[in-house]
Amino acid sequence: MPDVKRAVPEVRRAVIAEDSVLLRIGLVKVVEMAGFEVVAEAGDAQELLAAVEEHRPELAVVDVRMPPGFTDEGVRAALSIRRQRPDTAVLILSQYVEERYAADLLATNTSGVGYLLKQRVADVEEFIEALRRVADGGTALDPQVVAQLLVRRASDPLERLTARERDVLALMAEGRSNAGIAAQLVVSESAVAKHINNILAKLDLPKADADHRRVLAVLHFLGVGG
Repeated sequence: MPDVKRAVPEVRRAVIAEDSVLLRIGLVKVVEMAGFEVVAEAGDAQELLAAVEEHRPELAVVDVRMPPGFTDEGVRAALSIRRQRPDTAVLILSQYVEERYAADLLATNTSGVGYLLKQRVADVEEFIEALRRVADGGTALDPQVVAQLLVRRASDPLERLTARERDVLALMAEGRSNAGIAAQLVVSESAVAKHINNILAKLDLPKADADHRRVLAVLHFLGVGG
């Protein structure tokens, strides 16, 4: 019999930018567990930009505050990557909820982008799922950021939604698929689909088959997406 060559799955590359050495070591381990090859590590924004230019990775995991000023160097570098290397997905990590950074990151395109609190790294399984979702072109928005956005819109058409529909809307805004929402709420996917149809109708949002288009509509309603 002739030899049958099996296709070797392509390993996606990642760059990690984090000035804390201990956290960076942990991030490398988790990113590798998610199936990525970490091709470079950076301790500041300039190193990050140089690494992305050299390696052109599929994913960049970036700390918001980095040397030398520890203000918004990381998010500005991430925005630069989004403009110059749109094929590189970006996942931003922040110590605190800073809604304006999430808004800046999502202002023009929600495809392949994430904004999570650093504490999410401790939940390895959830964090790995977020990494893969972002690298696949999806969205991963921290629940605390979504909660702030929902509170900001609390006195408008969101009042039309039931408590369960608000729960589903929050998970939609995080970037979760129907299956992910169903698992989180311990309900069937058909129940989730029904809730989503009700939400889209009550909020006058366009229906969309693709998860990305659906998230874009929801974030636009919440005042974040472009």
